[in-house]
Amino acid sequence: MNGSDTPVGAGTAGAPASRPSGPRSLRLLIGAVIWGLCMMMAVLIAVYLRNRLETGRLPSILTLYFVGGAIAWIPAQIVARLAAGRARQETRFAAQFVSLTLFTIGFTALIFALDYRGFYAQWHAPTFTYIWFLQQFYTIGGATYQFAVIGLPLFLPVGLPLLIVTSLWQARDIS
Repeated sequence: MNGSDTPVGAGTAGAPASRPSGPRSLRLLIGAVIWGLCMMMAVLIAVYLRNRLETGRLPSILTLYFVGGAIAWIPAQIVARLAAGRARQETRFAAQFVSLTLFTIGFTALIFALDYRGFYAQWHAPTFTYIWFLQQFYTIGGATYQFAVIGLPLFLPVGLPLLIVTSLWQARDIS
């Protein structure tokens, strides 16, 4: 400090420009909603391009991808910032890209698997028996395989460009 309440060097040509921003948690929540909406839009376009908008399950599918994307945002941001911190922009981009990809796919697949398991639970053995554990393992495994084959392609063609643009944007935003 230089006697006033202004930090030394503030406002000089070499100082980083300060930008107004709300509380960090509010920015994360807004980002989560926006990312969830982006994933929902990507799936809606993918379904439209496959001429499948008439499916009766469309609201459930869109909700699944919205919630998966929204839940994935905050942990993806935390991991990307921990992994790259204030490293070079290329490193921050890579960290954002990888963490957002893995968390979005992971949480969406997890929600799908839990819903899938919930449907088949009515035919499972009594809870915590040996057979029940086997049924859980194979049901979740089957759901994961189904999501990989049927669910992952719904992120394309729009999800990949959205991921790239968002990762570039987030790599610049290191606050």
